[in-house]
Amino acid sequence: MTEGKPARSARVSTGSPGLDSVLRGGLPPNRVYLLEGAPGSGKTTLALRYLLDGVGKGERVLYVTLSETAEELQAVAESHGWGLEGVDLFELASANEVLGEGREQSVLHSWELELGGTVRLIQEKVDEVQPTRIVFDSLSEMRLLAQDPLRYRRQVLALKQFFAGRNITVVLVDDLTGENGQRDAHLHSLCHGVITLERLTLEFGPARRRLQVQKLRGVNFVAGFHDFTIQEGGLEVYPRLIAAEHHAPFAGDPTPSGVPELDRLLAGGPLRGTTTLVTGPAGAGKTTLTLQYVYAACERGESAALFEFDERIGTLLVRAAAMGVDLQKHIDSGALTISQIDPAEVSPGQFAWMIRREVTERSVRMVVIDSLSGYVAAMPQEQQLILQVHELLSYLNQQGLVTFLINPQSGLVGSMATGLLNISYVADAVVLIRFFEAEGRVRKAISVIKNRGGAHEDTIRELRIDSGGIRIGEPLTNFRGVMTGTPEYAGEPHPLMEPRVVES
Repeated sequence: MTEGKPARSARVSTGSPGLDSVLRGGLPPNRVYLLEGAPGSGKTTLALRYLLDGVGKGERVLYVTLSETAEELQAVAESHGWGLEGVDLFELASANEVLGEGREQSVLHSWELELGGTVRLIQEKVDEVQPTRIVFDSLSEMRLLAQDPLRYRRQVLALKQFFAGRNITVVLVDDLTGENGQRDAHLHSLCHGVITLERLTLEFGPARRRLQVQKLRGVNFVAGFHDFTIQEGGLEVYPRLIAAEHHAPFAGDPTPSGVPELDRLLAGGPLRGTTTLVTGPAGAGKTTLTLQYVYAACERGESAALFEFDERIGTLLVRAAAMGVDLQKHIDSGALTISQIDPAEVSPGQFAWMIRREVTERSVRMVVIDSLSGYVAAMPQEQQLILQVHELLSYLNQQGLVTFLINPQSGLVGSMATGLLNISYVADAVVLIRFFEAEGRVRKAISVIKNRGGAHEDTIRELRIDSGGIRIGEPLTNFRGVMTGTPEYAGEPHPLMEPRVVES
C-alpha cells in the first residue's frame, strides 16, 4: 500500500455469486442502496440472502419490516431451507414492538403512526443492535405515512444522513406500488446504487425474471439486463455474457471426425475456435454427422457437451448405437454430457450460463447445439436474438472450442427456407446436406459451402448412414439444382454407393 493513501475497502457480498459478478465483486460498503421491483420479483428473497451472508461472516444484521410479519419472513426463509437465527427482526407492524414501554397506547398500527416517530423508532433500534447490514422493507409504507411526496423524501434523506458514518451497508426495498408504479427519480439520486428486479410474463410458459443495475456510483459494473431464476437457496443470477472479456490462447488445429473422406471435405476437419453450421432438411443426417465428431473427440480424450432441444436423449443414444457409435461409455466416464433443454423453461441468459459452466468447470473442447430452431423457441420475445447468438458463439470461439450448430430447414424437398433465424453469416463453415433422386432411390448429398478457416472441397459427394456408420462417396458430377433445394443427378451410376456387403 502506498503511504498516505487509504486502503481500498473490501466489497460486501450480496449472497448471490452471480449478482456479485455483475457488481464486479459486490457492493461497496457503508453506502445506501435501493432494491426495487414489482411484487413477486424476488426482492425479499434477495434481501434475506444478503443478511444471511452477513450472519455467516459473524456480522450483526437487522431486518426492519413495515409490511411483512415475522411469520411471513420465516415462511420465505423455510422455503429456501434457511433459518433466521442471527437476524434481528424489527417488526413495526406489531403493536407491542412499535409502541414500546412508556409510549402512548392509543395507536395500534404502524401506518397510523406519525412518520417522524416511525423513523425515530428505527434509529433507536439501529443504535441498540449496532448492525453492519440493514434491510429496510419497504418504502411504500413510508409513502403512505407521509401522504406528501416532499415530506416522504425528506424522511428518506434523514435516514440516509443518519446511517452516514456508522459503517452500515443499507438496502432499501421498494415495491413500486406508489406513484402509479413509476420509479422515483429523486430516490434514485439519493442512493449510492440502484438494482431493479423485473418479472416478465410471456405468452406461453413460466414467467421470466431479469435484473439490471441502474447505477453504482464510482464503481464499474456489468450494465444491461441479466436473467435470473428463484431457486431453493436464493436467486441464481446469470450475468450477461461479454465475449470480449474471455480470451484464451489456443492452437487452431483441425479436429478430425475419424472418417477420412469426411475430413477431406474440410481439409482435415473444422478448426478449433470456429463454428460449423450443419444445415439441411429433417431426416437428412445432420445430428448423426455431428455425433461422429463428438464421438471422435471423446475417443481422443477430450470433453464435449451436447445441448439437445429437439430430440429425447434416449432416442439419440439408441440412434447413435445403431450406427456403431457408443456414446454411453463416454457419458459414464464423464467425457460427454448431454443436456435436455426445455425451450419453454430456459431463458437465454440461463442457457448461455449453462454452456459457460461446461467450459469453465469441465474444460469441454466441443459444444453442439441441436438445434438452432429450439434455441430460437427459447426466446420468442427477444428483440436482439441475433446479437445474443453472436456473443455466445464469439465466446466459444475465443475459448478455442469447436462449436456445431444444427439448423433444420423447413420442408423435405423443393425450395427450402433456413427457418426463423439466418445465422449462416456468423458460422465459419457451412455444411449442406440435401436429398436427391437417382436410380429410383432417395439418396443424400453432402457439400461444404464455405470454410473461413481454410481450404475445402467444392465437390458434391454422396452421404450414406447405416449400421456401419458414416460413408462418404466419390465426387458426383453432372449434378443440377443443388443450391435451389431440388438437386438432380444425371450422371453415370457407378459413383453411387450401394449397401455394404456383410460377410456371413
